[in-house]
Amino acid sequence: MGLLTASLLFGLAVPQPASSQDFDFSGFVAGEVRGFPEGAKSPEQNDSHISPSLVLQPELRYRWNRRDDRITFIPFLRIDADDDNRTHADIRELSWYHAEDDWDTVVGISKVFWGVVESRHLVDIVNQTDLVESPDQEDKLGQPMLNLNLLRDWGTLSFFVLPGFRERTFPDNDARLRGPLPIDDDDASYESGLEEWNVDFALRYSQTFGGWDIGLAHFYGTSREPRLIPRADGDGNLSLQQRYDLIHQTSLDAQYTTGPWLLKLEALTRDGHDGDRFFAAVGGFEYTLFGIFESPADLGLLAEYLHDGRDDETPATPFEDDLFLGARLALNDVEDTELLAGVILDADQEERIFSVEFERRLSDNLNLEIEGQLFDNIDENGLLSGFEKDSFLEVRLSWFF
Repeated sequence: MGLLTASLLFGLAVPQPASSQDFDFSGFVAGEVRGFPEGAKSPEQNDSHISPSLVLQPELRYRWNRRDDRITFIPFLRIDADDDNRTHADIRELSWYHAEDDWDTVVGISKVFWGVVESRHLVDIVNQTDLVESPDQEDKLGQPMLNLNLLRDWGTLSFFVLPGFRERTFPDNDARLRGPLPIDDDDASYESGLEEWNVDFALRYSQTFGGWDIGLAHFYGTSREPRLIPRADGDGNLSLQQRYDLIHQTSLDAQYTTGPWLLKLEALTRDGHDGDRFFAAVGGFEYTLFGIFESPADLGLLAEYLHDGRDDETPATPFEDDLFLGARLALNDVEDTELLAGVILDADQEERIFSVEFERRLSDNLNLEIEGQLFDNIDENGLLSGFEKDSFLEVRLSWFF
């Protein structure tokens, strides 16, 4: 549906003479290897300790009308050796962008990011999570949209019409990082009678003044977070059915910059999921030590508190009362070497999730990334119990063209 809508709407944009046109072709191809030190927890899961995959993401951009018009096309393909669900294709972007002096618009399939904190992107709700890519929930699926932005001195007002809902992707039932129970990805249920054809709406106001960057937003439509409801088949085998509810969510993201300090907050209140309205927030700071040890390197120290007050009727989360501590090292060298390491500490269960992200450019076209997560002291009866033996380290080598 999104591809057809975008194609029809692109027909309304008539390119200008060739002298003002501009075409770019770029992208990357990457080889990944994900290693699991321990064997799988469930006998149903693939017990392979090494899991390779291949990624291809080309990017095409066509600009005209003095670059006030742009068509962007970013397809994505992953082929995975062990997870059938992780072998998938997606259109990350297929959109027409048009700009005027005091407004711009995006029509088609695109991606929008809201938020400022490091540990959990709480208010980022427009795009669906592509969970087969990584358990950190940072990868997103393309979303069909009509987006109008009014650019004024008093701030930017953004309107979103979001036709066509996309279900969250999950690892296959025999794959690693699956979770405690198999998830049925063929029989999702919806509160809306239109199911995945329900049209969602969002409104956001953003402004920068002084050292503040502020975003206020409201979303109405199908929740990107499914409730996972246990059910048994005729043989008594348990699985989880996805249930997508209609919600109202009002959110705030704010960042204040003063000297070496970045103060960050994301907060929301949400109604829906057949439960009571709840409040959730992530807040903290990043303090940067510039030129450590008389070198070009900078070291950022991060701390954030995660609170989530949802009840038993809403999608479950392990981040109800947690603390994130981390450090970001930027060498500021010609290779753009960066390292981010942190840990999320559960105040109640004493569970710990350690994470590391390393990136370094090896040449003009070659890039190395290392990412890993370690699940430690996991409660056997908790939400993370299925990940107890799924700590992993992933190495990606990307060639950019």
